Amino acid sequence: MRGRFATVAGIVGLAAGAAVALSPTATATVASAADQAGAAALAPALRRDLGLTAAQVNLRLTQEAAASTLLPAAETAAGAAFAGSWFDNGTLVVGVADAARAEAVRATGALATVVTHSADALDAAKAAIDRQAAAGAPAAVTEWYVDPRANAVVVSVATGARGADVDSFLNQARAAGPIVVAEAAEAPRLFAGDVVGGDAYYINGTARCSIGFSVEGGFVSAGHCGKRGASVTGKDKTAMGTFAGSSFPGNDYSWIETNSSWTPTPTVNGYGNGDVTVTGSRAAAVGASICRSGSTTGWRCGTIQATNATVNYSQGSVSGLTRTNACAEPGDSGGSWVSGTQAQGVTSGGSGNCTKGGTTYFQPVNEILSAYGLSLVTG
Repeated sequence: MRGRFATVAGIVGLAAGAAVALSPTATATVASAADQAGAAALAPALRRDLGLTAAQVNLRLTQEAAASTLLPAAETAAGAAFAGSWFDNGTLVVGVADAARAEAVRATGALATVVTHSADALDAAKAAIDRQAAAGAPAAVTEWYVDPRANAVVVSVATGARGADVDSFLNQARAAGPIVVAEAAEAPRLFAGDVVGGDAYYINGTARCSIGFSVEGGFVSAGHCGKRGASVTGKDKTAMGTFAGSSFPGNDYSWIETNSSWTPTPTVNGYGNGDVTVTGSRAAAVGASICRSGSTTGWRCGTIQATNATVNYSQGSVSGLTRTNACAEPGDSGGSWVSGTQAQGVTSGGSGNCTKGGTTYFQPVNEILSAYGLSLVTG
């Protein structure tokens, strides 16, 4: 995966470099009518959850759209030296593992920061840890992910849980490549309930999850919500369809084939903040703002902290997740994540709640579409 952006504050210092914000001309170029409509729908929750004014929300969404448009050219300019990227104070920052490629990256309009390890090297280190964990990771090791800002793989360990098994796991991880150890105050859990995007649905008449995004023939959601063949009813408890595919653990995605009584739409429920009409599934940058919709806590926002994270749930580890600081609670599982009008993914799980805040992970929607050969419904 490319275009990864990640943040772990206070772990390591960043390479020096003066940030240059994307110009008004560049940002205006991507401020389409769809982007503006998305900003209007996202604004109330972004103001609430990120502490922004309406003007700051509009500027941020415009700059983030410009950054995502600029990224492919910047990554191409970096070539094999590409070391990840992130959005920082209105600026697209690209890490390069070869100082000779920095000027080519800057020529695209992005800020280049010279680092030690390429994205390919970090991905290889993370993949080695995934293989290591296939035999079982200690429960105290809660997740691991590539952080381009730290230019390392971050491995999170529950606070005060450094036993011999954890030390052994970390020593093996260090042999795979550069790692940074972070403390996790709370272990992630799945957000399935007791038992359109963002609306509730029920599995086998009991458990509740949330709809992710409409696809031709049904919708996508989280894999832990139900197994292949499980029956699904809608929020009104009428028959809706069945799980046509489901993967968990390892992945956390599913798709539900709906019956003829249900019509897929490109709408995500904004829970009073303005509904969002999905126009595509272009991945947003680390550092970008993002909002999620779920049937327990409604509409909540935060920022993307990392991509391609592996989370070690008690039921098994899941790889390829995106890490955020938006909150969620049980029943929100499977729900929609959007950046502007672009679909991003479906809720997997996390820690904390919407009273004290927390960390939440989502499975990127493009991986789900690819896995099942599905077509996203857009407007």
